[in-house]
Amino acid sequence: MYSRHLPHKHGSHKTLWIALISAVVVVVGSILFGYAQGQKKQAEKMNSTKAVPNDAELRRQLSKDQYHVTRECGTETPFQNAYWDNHKPGIYVDLITGEALFSSLDKFDSGTGWPSFTKPISKDKVTEKRDSSHGMERTEVRSKASDSHLGHVFDDGPAPTGERYCVNSAALRFIPAEKLKEEGYSQYLSLFQSPSEEHQEQRR
Repeated sequence: MYSRHLPHKHGSHKTLWIALISAVVVVVGSILFGYAQGQKKQAEKMNSTKAVPNDAELRRQLSKDQYHVTRECGTETPFQNAYWDNHKPGIYVDLITGEALFSSLDKFDSGTGWPSFTKPISKDKVTEKRDSSHGMERTEVRSKASDSHLGHVFDDGPAPTGERYCVNSAALRFIPAEKLKEEGYSQYLSLFQSPSEEHQEQRR
């Protein structure tokens, strides 16, 4: 009898290898894409300031009270707002842009029913304008980044500044100290850490 040699199935092996390589490429590509997206989101989070949306977008994004305060120079009801009685450590940022404006370290109980601060985190983050509305002479405080109305500043505050920044909660968003890093405000962590904690954070 003559023995018959079956031909080697080179084609099927080649197809198998191509399929295997393709699968590896897809998996690696998915991992790299996911990593890139994660880095992009992290970068966006670390950018604590963002562009100011147009008026139509703000009307959609903000509540009626938030829009009235920030865009129409309104005043919220005292003792019936989010932060007048908030005693937690953290920072208060611009509701619209995320710009850091005030620190809980400078917050005090003014008895007015609105959040009150002796000073902003940095003077260059706010602008002050003369306000002669409602038959009064006052100094309006606005966020420099978003040009949002925040409230007014008075000269009857406690030491060391003698100033009282009376601000509407509706113009702010509070970031608790324990979430500063997560929210992209790591540069303000040192305000709420002891020297030893700050040293440990720098070594990480």
